[in-house]
Amino acid sequence: MQATLLIIDDDRKLNLLLQEYLADFGFRTLTAVHPEEGLKKLKQVRPDLIILDVMLPEMNGFEVCKRIRAESKVPIIMLTARGELMDRVVGLELGADDYLQKPFEPRELAARIQSVLRRSIRIEASALRCFGPLQIDLERREVRLHGHLISLTTNEFAALALLTDRPGKVMDRDTILQTLRGMDCEAYNRSVDITMSRLRQKLGDDPKAPIFIKTVWGAGYVFVNPAEDRDDDVEKKTL
Repeated sequence: MQATLLIIDDDRKLNLLLQEYLADFGFRTLTAVHPEEGLKKLKQVRPDLIILDVMLPEMNGFEVCKRIRAESKVPIIMLTARGELMDRVVGLELGADDYLQKPFEPRELAARIQSVLRRSIRIEASALRCFGPLQIDLERREVRLHGHLISLTTNEFAALALLTDRPGKVMDRDTILQTLRGMDCEAYNRSVDITMSRLRQKLGDDPKAPIFIKTVWGAGYVFVNPAEDRDDDVEKKTL
């Protein structure tokens, strides 16, 4: 199926260039030069992915990202002209799936789009995982806790799916990073840790007394099935 992209950037020339270039990859691309216009098109079109510039008139990209995440799990790639590490960290904390520094090669953006879209659809058909009060539907990409639907971003869902694929097995940061592919190595530690922190918050998991996700110092993270009442060597090493 043809993926629909929405670019929210006030640079009309760049929008046109990307629209023409991404068409060669089979993408249907819509553009918006104003934040409110972009938010309106999001509701009307329901795109498969959003390309969002940080520097926008009247409302910056961080605020737009925050508003999008309040109502949608659509994958977001943020564009930043300053290239500052803090900009990228803030974007990740707000729920962006990837970021790219301006100026960039259109081919790199296309590769990142394809990578994020692959992550968003990499699921196992008719797979339902249940761990005590936590239920994960990989086909519908839904997570429920005590029967209540939990809204996760693409990265958060991918990380949870990875950890629950092999409960009790420690996943190192490199393995998790491969799942969250697209993050710059410069900030990969923060990228992984921020994603895990946001995931824990949404699951109501206290890092000091975790129920689902534990940190293994110097190794990575491990998912512990709360339905299993056991205390093994891995748990003793975790926090």
